[in-house]
Amino acid sequence: MNQISDMSEAIKSVTKRLDKDVREAAKTLTPMEARFLVDLYYQWQEQRIRFDHQIRAMSTAEPPEPVAVLGWMGSQASTLENQVKVMLDIYSSNHPIGEWARTIDGIGPVTAAGLLAHIDIHKAPTAGHIWSFAGLVAGQKWNKGEKRPWNADLKTLCWKIGESFKNVSGKPDAYYGQVYKKRKEFEIENNNAGHYADQAKVSLESKKWDKSTEAYKAYIAGRLPPARILLRAERYAVKLFIAHLHQVWFEHEFKKSPPNPYVIQFLGHVDFLPPPNYVSPIKPTIRNEPQQ
Repeated sequence: MNQISDMSEAIKSVTKRLDKDVREAAKTLTPMEARFLVDLYYQWQEQRIRFDHQIRAMSTAEPPEPVAVLGWMGSQASTLENQVKVMLDIYSSNHPIGEWARTIDGIGPVTAAGLLAHIDIHKAPTAGHIWSFAGLVAGQKWNKGEKRPWNADLKTLCWKIGESFKNVSGKPDAYYGQVYKKRKEFEIENNNAGHYADQAKVSLESKKWDKSTEAYKAYIAGRLPPARILLRAERYAVKLFIAHLHQVWFEHEFKKSPPNPYVIQFLGHVDFLPPPNYVSPIKPTIRNEPQQ
């Protein structure tokens, strides 16, 4: 009995040491390791959601079906999802840029880790380089037989960030949530005024449409559908965030402002908008222009 007890205690001790080692290792993940973990996190999250949906459907069936096995699987997926999140939490909180990013409403440990993993500040002299790499530049096309001109994982991550900014737009102190909210009003006003009629025409002629869809009804009226208006507002907020991220990161890494000044145009005004929750040690010369 004592042997079993001693063995149990030994196992617990080894597990604790392993946990501590892994946590220490998480502080210095390589970008490749971080990219893998971010992708793994979203995979496990998707699996957990699928299990939850299936369990809910089976539990409410008539008669209800047994869900013990699926429940166990869902629990394992949730555990693994949370364990990966812990690693990314440690990684992003131990990086000065990740630390700043996480002060932003809508940016969590996983999205912060994804940005750190996918962006190489040494290859991005301007925010525009990151916009292009993330597929956020209007007019970017991927033709058959050509190399994709953007990073698909980073583009997806930026979409998730845009959705997050939209979700926090009801909070008055959520900086980029409010940017999204104001830009949405601006986009709706322009859309209703017919300023996007040319874009609507191009979309209308791009394929055969089901005339019963809301998208077709908007395009035929010379307007963009509501979903595209929301995406435009999200993209604007994300591009401003990326510009701010670039400034903070560039100044931290190179101890100077990015080389190319640029202007931000927001609701008809030309202003310099400094990054929130950040006091630059350098005289501000950076400007940014998130355009559609």
